Amino acid sequence: MAEIFTVSIDEVVKQLDLELIFTPRPPEELKITDNDCNRPGLQLMGFYEYFNAERVQICGNMEFAYLASVDEETRYKKIEQLFATHIPMFIVCRGHELYPEMIELAKKYEIPIGRTKESTTTFVASLISFLNVRLAPRITRHGVLIEIYGEGVLIVGESGVGKSETAIELVKRGHRLVADDAVEIRRVSSISLVGSSPDNIRHYLEIRGIGIINVRRLFGMGAVKVTEKIDMVVELEPWDSTKVYDRMGVDNEFTTILGVSVPSLTIPIKPGRNLAVILEVAAMNNRQKKMGYNAAQELLDNLGLQVDKKDKVKSWDMM
Repeated sequence: MAEIFTVSIDEVVKQLDLELIFTPRPPEELKITDNDCNRPGLQLMGFYEYFNAERVQICGNMEFAYLASVDEETRYKKIEQLFATHIPMFIVCRGHELYPEMIELAKKYEIPIGRTKESTTTFVASLISFLNVRLAPRITRHGVLIEIYGEGVLIVGESGVGKSETAIELVKRGHRLVADDAVEIRRVSSISLVGSSPDNIRHYLEIRGIGIINVRRLFGMGAVKVTEKIDMVVELEPWDSTKVYDRMGVDNEFTTILGVSVPSLTIPIKPGRNLAVILEVAAMNNRQKKMGYNAAQELLDNLGLQVDKKDKVKSWDMM
């Protein structure tokens, strides 16, 4: 069974600068589980087919115009019918004044109420963006995530292969560390993955022989980043003389994480190879490929050769 993630009403209020008008309990105890929201115009008209009561309900000019057009008794029944579904939160946009029955029914059904001066469309976009990140499906994987020339590169490999040492060399060269050892990966959309570090180990990095260091303290704020989109996965492995490694880069390799395909490379390591420089080149080359340029394909075209491309996909389990 997939894990259900939550975000507290308190976090929503602070992040989106809401005025919290009423809450039945401390807001940090009240949770939202759905990353979408709803404008209940149809519901106020009495249509509850396909209605999802787990979504935050947002009222703006249209909903208040309708409520103003009906008599007080009808308005009370319409609001009560909505609140009786035990929605997680009711938010009023454009600074509208609440009807007295809204507060009364919120107390009766224990519905938190917030208010914002933002327009409804602007607020809905901000709320969905925030909830998509906080409630996104996620996994934690062993590795290092670092930003290289604007590309988020996830470095994986067996313990002791040299991931952290490569990361510290990249930081020395001006790139930014996002996470070491444990990388929390979230699927924020059907095509995007974002990585971050757990709060308790953020900015720390382990180097065998030295121990734990704080990258932010040693190299400054410019050497770290809290989150980064994952653009490429690089797997480091000890050089195997019996294995044939790709020398052209014509074939495309992908790693599927949480259902999202990410370009990937396997880089063999041995004494004398400068991994920091290799990863810098890999990041720049990946950016060029996204922009439509492939050096290997151009060379083959110049030589008049044609090679069948093959996509190799490796999948990581969701949980």
